[in-house]
Formats: sequence, structure tokens, C-alpha cells
Amino acid sequence: MSATAPGAAKPPAHVLSERTQQMLHAPVVATLFRLATPNVMGLFAMPLFIAYDGFILGRMGADALAGVALVFPLSMLMMQMSAGGMGGAVTGAVARALGAGRGDQASRLAQHAVFIATVCAALFTLAQIVLGRSIYAAMGGRGAALAHALAYSDVLFGGALVFWVFNVLASILRGSGNMLLPSVTLLATALMHLALSPLLVFGLGPFQGWGVAGAAASALAVNVLGAAVMARQLLRRGGAVHLHRLPWRLSADLLRDILRVGIPASLNPVLANSAIAVSTALVGTFGVSALAAYGVAARLEYILVPIAFGFGTALTAMVATNMGAGQPQRALRVAWTGGAVVAAITGAIGLAAALAPALWMDIFTSDPTVRGLGSKYLTIAGGAYGLFGLGLALLFASQGAGRMAWPLVASATRLAVVGVGGWVCIHLLHAPAAGFFVVVAFSLVAYGLTLAAAIRLGGWTH
Repeated sequence: MSATAPGAAKPPAHVLSERTQQMLHAPVVATLFRLATPNVMGLFAMPLFIAYDGFILGRMGADALAGVALVFPLSMLMMQMSAGGMGGAVTGAVARALGAGRGDQASRLAQHAVFIATVCAALFTLAQIVLGRSIYAAMGGRGAALAHALAYSDVLFGGALVFWVFNVLASILRGSGNMLLPSVTLLATALMHLALSPLLVFGLGPFQGWGVAGAAASALAVNVLGAAVMARQLLRRGGAVHLHRLPWRLSADLLRDILRVGIPASLNPVLANSAIAVSTALVGTFGVSALAAYGVAARLEYILVPIAFGFGTALTAMVATNMGAGQPQRALRVAWTGGAVVAAITGAIGLAAALAPALWMDIFTSDPTVRGLGSKYLTIAGGAYGLFGLGLALLFASQGAGRMAWPLVASATRLAVVGVGGWVCIHLLHAPAAGFFVVVAFSLVAYGLTLAAAIRLGGWTH
């Protein structure tokens, strides 16, 4: 581990950037909000991309929407891995090096992060070439929908390198304490996509457009521009991290410093999405109305994840910087403070949903059965959102500490509670849908409490 050992001599202040010194010494709450605010602003970019593409491609008909829907889980997995999993590991590694006063090591870690992004992108592209058709067919893709899925994913995953480099460069900047540029760049790319996507999808004048592939090409093009902006910043002389300050050469130790956190962190979204998939499959046994109700109600939980991400990336950087500087107690204080903030926000959302579920359900459906079941789910699960948010925040803090074993245990616990508890509830106890909703709520509580208890009992030090 590259972090400075507790009690080791702290680096002289003159070798630390102003941003790094603030993360080490400034008031925790004020610094956390200063770092998190740009991230929260940037969170509007991804929902904007997703909603707008759905709106544009919906004009092409149901087959186009179905085709892109087949690609969506895999594209989101790539984004979660590159921005949250491996990206969080990069942020933590860079921040720990800077906190220890090792600017040259931080720059070399940035170089290795770009190399890792290149390898990971190649794996996603290769998987699309070799397995794409089989995967989408196994998910139910047929005929025109399958053709649209392949047209969209060939472009999207053919340009996987662009998305990986974009997210890793953003993670490097966040590790240096620069949260503003990645967030502004994310928003700018989303706004450019609004103008470019319909042009490439439908065409203009003599240009006929590329259909669904045009939407993927638009995302690819704007991310190229965004990556170029961030690369320019990281090539600026005098920056805390410089991509070309030292010759590029691979080091097993530096690769290990990123991958020992990045690999388990990249498994985390796999476990999280598996829990959602299992929940969806089990709730489907109660009928179409229950499935629709759960799909609408649980969508609210997707709002909690971006909130946690906004504060979580700031937590990763702050915790990692303090661990690198040999200040583990301050790192823990940062983690608990950030966890409390996220728990308060997500808990308030959950409380509102539990007390007035119709405010959410009425947006999506007028079917009384669906609204009733969905409202019942929110009434039961809403109370668990605070602890779920706490767990998500502590996940990001654990990335900064370089300790990913317990976050994986927490995610596996959530999956086990949903899978085993749900099966028992449905097939042995023959409970109604409300009974299964209790199991889902308990899985969210188990996730948060498992990780919180592990850290409280010394999970970062043993």
C-alpha cells in the first residue's frame, strides 16, 4: 500500500498543492461540500444522456427502443466500472500519493491509469465483437430489435476506449482535488449531445442519418472532445499531476496500487446489479402488475446512487489524501461525516416516499393496481433508504482508504438476503408481495449496517 503509515513524518507543506492542504487541514464539512457541489452538478449529465436518447430513439419506433434497451445494462456496467470502480481506485491512488507529498508518483500513477483504461476498453470491445450477438439474443433480442442493438453497440463499444479514457482522466483530476473541471466537462458534453444526437440519428438535408448508431456516434464524439479538454489540463506544466512529466514505463507496483482496489471495486456494481436482477425476477412471480409496480417504485433508488456518487467521489479523494499523509483518524472522521450527510439526504427522500408514495407513483402510471402495489413498496422500503445511502457513501470512502474487502462482503450480503430471503418468503412462506418488499428493504439495511459495522470495528486497520 502506498499510503504513508500512521505516525510517519508528514510531508512538508511546501510540496503539497493548495487543494491537497485543504483536504488535509480545512474544516471537514465545509471542504466536503465544496468538493461535492461540482460533482452533484455534474450528475445531471448522465440522466440527461439517458432520458434524451430514449426520447429521440422513441421516435424511431418500438424496435429501436427495444434494441437500445438490450444494450443499456452492458453500457451502464461499463460506465460504472470506468467511472466508479476502476475510476474510484484511480482517484484514491492519486490522492494518497499527493497526500504523502509524492507528486512524481501521482503522475506515474496517472500514466498507469491510462494504460489500464486502454486494456479494459479493449476487453469490452473484444467482448462485443465475439459475444455481442449471443448476449443480446439470450436477453430476448430478435429480428429488428436485435439488429438495432448490434448497430448501436458496435459503435458504442467500438469506441469503448474513448469512454474509459474520459472517465479515468476525470478520476485523475478528482484525485488531485479538482472536482470542477470533470463536472463542467460532463455537463458540456451532455449539452453538445442534445444538439448532435438528433442530427446524426435523423440526418439533415442530403445527410440521411445513421439511425440508432447515430446516437452512439454522438456520445462518442462529444466524449472525445471532453477527454481532450481534460488531457490538456493534465499536460499543463505546473499541475499537481502531469501525464508527461516523467517517461512512460510500466511498474508492477504502481499497477498493483490501482488494481488491488480497482478490481474488487469493479465487481461491486456486478453484485449490485445482480441483486436488482434477482429482485426483479422474484417479484415477477406475483404477476405483471407487481413487476410493473416494483419497476416504477424501485426506480427512485437510482436517484440515491448519483447522490452518493456526488459526495462519494469527494469522500474518496479526501479519505485517500489523509491516509496518504498518515492521518487515519481524520480520514475516518471524513468518512463518518460524509456518510452522515448522504444518509440524511437519502433518508429524507425515503421518508417522503414512505409518507407520500403517490407523489412518485402518479408520475409514471394511472393504473390503480400498479399504483397501489408501488405505493406499498415505497411505504415499506422508504425507511431503509437512509442506511442504504450510508452504505453507498462508506463504499466510496473505503475506496479512498484502499480497503475493498468489506464493501464486497456488504454487497454479497445484500444479494444473499434478496436471493435466499426472497425465495423463502415466496416459495416456503407463500407471503404476499408486501412480504417480499420487506425482504428487499431488509437487504438495503443489511448492506448499510454490514459496511458501517465493519469500519466501526476496525475494518480499515485489520
